[in-house]
Amino acid sequence: MHTITRSFAPRDLVGGHPALDLVNTVTARDVSDPVDWVDGYPRLVEWAVLAGVVDADAAEKLDRLAAASPAAARSALVRAKELRESLHVAFGALIAGRSVPAAALKRVDSARKAALARTVLVHDKRVAPRLSIDDSGLDYVADTVALSAVDLFALLPNERARLCPGVQCGWLFLDTSKGGKRVWCDMATCGNRAKAARHRARTKAVPVISGASIDLSATPPL
Repeated sequence: MHTITRSFAPRDLVGGHPALDLVNTVTARDVSDPVDWVDGYPRLVEWAVLAGVVDADAAEKLDRLAAASPAAARSALVRAKELRESLHVAFGALIAGRSVPAAALKRVDSARKAALARTVLVHDKRVAPRLSIDDSGLDYVADTVALSAVDLFALLPNERARLCPGVQCGWLFLDTSKGGKRVWCDMATCGNRAKAARHRARTKAVPVISGASIDLSATPPL
């Protein structure tokens, strides 16, 4: 896996859930050298704002913490990426109908327990558990995603969970379309590329003589 510098855009959020969108911050998982779009802790925060995991105020606090403690930010990023890769293995197995490897479950469970240990009950109109940057620090993004991922495990609609078959993609997503027939992570990217590839294949399969295509269904003369 290699990392590139690239800003996130709304079109990158196709997973239908923050846990899947975090997994999808790596693309081209179907080839030997996937591409990681998270090139540093600030990029993780940028993704988290776009994905609705943190708000602008929380992002500003996290950026300040990261700037004040670069080494701690790097360590937090490593933990977030370890969680991401374990979620990829776990959700990928569930979507494929396989058992989730114990190592992946153990890593996600470790992140869940760490997040729960930093969760406190607060009374704001009602009593509810809440994570805060004061308690989670630079792990706030990972803590939030870990807890939401556990909820998704329990509610994952297996018949609507998909792995995009696009070339150099491998993104995971929930099919929220009315008919439940969605195949691609995004028709505008992987879907159109697949259509173009099929068109090229059909074009190459038809011989051309003097600019006219041969009717392959015609019966050859005796």
